[in-house]
Amino acid sequence: MKEIKVLGTGCTKCKNTVAVIEKVAAEKNIAINLEKVEDPAQIMTYAVMSTPAVVVDGEVVHKGSVPSTDDVAAFL
Repeated sequence: MKEIKVLGTGCTKCKNTVAVIEKVAAEKNIAINLEKVEDPAQIMTYAVMSTPAVVVDGEVVHKGSVPSTDDVAAFL
């Protein structure tokens, strides 16, 4: 199971990022544990300056925009 965190303060882009990840995971039948991280102090521990950011299994794989479905498929 992939451990995924979406880092962001709850903006529309962050919510859209969560939706894209959930959609692609469901379409590809990939088990994920998705967590939304909104605490700025926690976000800073990943050295991310622009959100939304996506962390997969502890590694930042995307930041600064809503990932495309192709991007999500690649890191899942």
